[in-house]
Amino acid sequence: MIRNYNDFISALLEAGFSGAVGGANDGVFALFRYGWGADAETGIEWHTGDPDTDPWEWRMRVLDERDDISYGKVFFKKAGYITREWAPLFLAARREGRSFADEYANGTASHAAKRIFEAVAQNGTLPLHEIKQAAGFSRDDKAAFDRALTELQGKLFLTMCGREQKLSRYGDEYGWSSTVFCTTERFWGDEIFAEAERLDPDDAVEKIKARILRLNPGAAEKRILRFIKG
Repeated sequence: MIRNYNDFISALLEAGFSGAVGGANDGVFALFRYGWGADAETGIEWHTGDPDTDPWEWRMRVLDERDDISYGKVFFKKAGYITREWAPLFLAARREGRSFADEYANGTASHAAKRIFEAVAQNGTLPLHEIKQAAGFSRDDKAAFDRALTELQGKLFLTMCGREQKLSRYGDEYGWSSTVFCTTERFWGDEIFAEAERLDPDDAVEKIKARILRLNPGAAEKRILRFIKG
């Protein structure tokens, strides 16, 4: 039973991956079912700001404190976690050895995604508000920008890697912190990508599928494949 952040980390490392929130949008696997309010049984309560018992805070604690768990919009275009152990399998299953340049040349990545990917790759890391500026998106382009950023996370080309406080032109902090993005190559490093390249994509899919069925024997085949392939 998950009662706090340490319980969550232990459970996640054992499972290997998880949707950020369970329920109707998942149907495959998530470590907790509650997206808002309190769970009287466990003491978990969303959106309180308590770093120990608020799952909304855990997503950034993971990125701030660890290097073996990624977080981003990776399952059903919604947020989820993947551990270092399972990252090579998901990379093999989704990218099949392709670079973003390959994806774009094949016509399976949008021009908006190309602008975002290149802006992030050229800068190493970029907070969300600076990506829009660097990639030349205006306020009127919000829908296209959001779709492309989700696309890049789902195909495991970009991932969240922290947060950064916004600064005014005078150097003063203001507003909410901004999510920082980087390429998955930068986040995971060469070793994990080398492991992914040695895997057969079909075998990777089957191994992830077997794990899902251990975690949730009732998961439907179509949902499982969408979960795996993004």
